[in-house]
Amino acid sequence: MSTDSPRRRIGILVFDGVKMFDFAGPAEVFVEANQAAPGYEVVLISADGASVQTSIGARIEVSGAATQAGRFDTIVIPGSELPPAKFLTPEVLAAARHLSWNTRRLASVCSGAFVLAELGLLDGRRATTHWKFAADLGRRYPAVAVEPDAIFVRDGNLYSSAGVAAGVDLALALVEEDFGADVARRVAQLMVVYMQRGGGQSQFSASLTGPVPRSPLVRKVVDLICADPAFPHTVQTLAAHAQVSVRHLTRLFRTELEHSPAEYVAFIRFGVARDMLHAGRSVTDAAMIAGYGNSEALRRAFMTRLGISPRKYQQRFRSTGSASGIGTQVAAAVS
Repeated sequence: MSTDSPRRRIGILVFDGVKMFDFAGPAEVFVEANQAAPGYEVVLISADGASVQTSIGARIEVSGAATQAGRFDTIVIPGSELPPAKFLTPEVLAAARHLSWNTRRLASVCSGAFVLAELGLLDGRRATTHWKFAADLGRRYPAVAVEPDAIFVRDGNLYSSAGVAAGVDLALALVEEDFGADVARRVAQLMVVYMQRGGGQSQFSASLTGPVPRSPLVRKVVDLICADPAFPHTVQTLAAHAQVSVRHLTRLFRTELEHSPAEYVAFIRFGVARDMLHAGRSVTDAAMIAGYGNSEALRRAFMTRLGISPRKYQQRFRSTGSASGIGTQVAAAVS
């Protein structure tokens, strides 16, 4: 894209109590993207043009009021830790409604989905939000098909994401839509973040989807496994690390994690491999990073757990993109 081309205007609606990282994270993605493809103008907007106080107490200035801001390529509605009844004010809703009429695509981060839902924009659509708000979103707005575990979801020109870091994932996906994977990858490198977690990927890493270790000893072993899943862990090496017998470690794992040590290692490795496939890595790379040794071993693991090969799984994920709920299905399959 030439520097003479008009920039895509990214409008971010902020309000008192807005969660700082919900809007600052995506904003930084678009600003960083300008180093690779000067294509964005980021504009902060409030309902009335006045400054707002963020979740951390800092006041920020804005460019103007929503009704005077003009047309945008993309509007982002961030969330808040305040209850929806507190931040869904008539002023915020009116501003969001006006902005929704003047943009090509509309995105929410975290509980910002409540704004879109309250305006009826998500009726009959799929959407997500931070897992702790998902049940409430579904109860309040039964016409919305809530996908509680997805990192982000696209339904037509409407996008929604889970909280905090998921807003960065969504922004990277939007950059990739606009300027391609190479630019998005460059932005991820500049920001030292993953490029990028797929929309259907679970909001939780593999180590967070199962039971939580209760004892410091089991936590010590779990941390070792998660820190280096590709290491050739055996129950003997793990027991030696914990300075206990194999029998004692196996008993603790079954009591606290409902898996033997070997089963837990396999569980973590499968989650890592799945996430690598979501991130666009090859089957061979995913197998090596996760500790399978070769692609055939990973293929056997996928066939056993999901009934499809890793390549077909990756193709299915890519073909459905963020619209897929496959991340939730896989999280259930490996638990």
